[in-house]
Amino acid sequence: MAALAVPATASAAPTTVGYDVSYPQCDTDLPRDRAFAVVGVNGGLSTRANPCLQEQLTWAWESSGEVDDQPPAQLYLNTANPGQLLDRVTTWPDQGATPYGSCDGTNSTACSWQYGWERAQNSVLSFFTPAARAARLDSQPARYVWWLDVETMNTWQYGSDDARARNRATLEGMTEYLLSREAEVGIYSTGYQWSQIVGEVDDDSVLADLDSWLAGSLTLEQAEATCDDDPLVPDGDVVLSQYVRDDLDHNTSCD
Repeated sequence: MAALAVPATASAAPTTVGYDVSYPQCDTDLPRDRAFAVVGVNGGLSTRANPCLQEQLTWAWESSGEVDDQPPAQLYLNTANPGQLLDRVTTWPDQGATPYGSCDGTNSTACSWQYGWERAQNSVLSFFTPAARAARLDSQPARYVWWLDVETMNTWQYGSDDARARNRATLEGMTEYLLSREAEVGIYSTGYQWSQIVGEVDDDSVLADLDSWLAGSLTLEQAEATCDDDPLVPDGDVVLSQYVRDDLDHNTSCD
């Protein structure tokens, strides 16, 4: 008796889902199927390194790259401006020439800008570059998208337009450093958190026209709808939307 032919099983479609991970996911099993991944360089604060950066970078580069507009391996940096707590801050700058004038060590817009530049520089040179080289991965900042993680849980200045202007200057300093390394820069936040921390961004700011990665959704459907929200800065585009499932950050591309 002839054997019956068994219909071929259709292979599963490649996933288009991306994930973002950092130090909270150290020593956990990360998703095997992913189109792209965003890895946190810092360990919760801009002055600390993610202790699992090397392993997570390797994992990110093994993403499938199925989404044309999303590089398989991307990065994000923690951000903050602790200028109102100068007596508790050992990393606050005391000098530096900035677009806002000379930094003199005070809680000023100039020193806020310098603080941002130095925190981005330290994250790249002290944390990212050694981890990438140890993993034998591309260590050129220009080969990555760098997202600035702007959240109210970090230390920011509050209470006035001047405080928001200093916060804005910090993010401009970080952006300027990354651009000086020919990297691509974007902003991660929610509309509410951005308005509380940064407020309005002028068209002539270096932050204008940066891409937005929007957080706050709980489902894929909500994340896809969030893709139609306004970007965080003038002339920018919403290109990523994050949602949480099974206690892990998932991301969908908006392009």
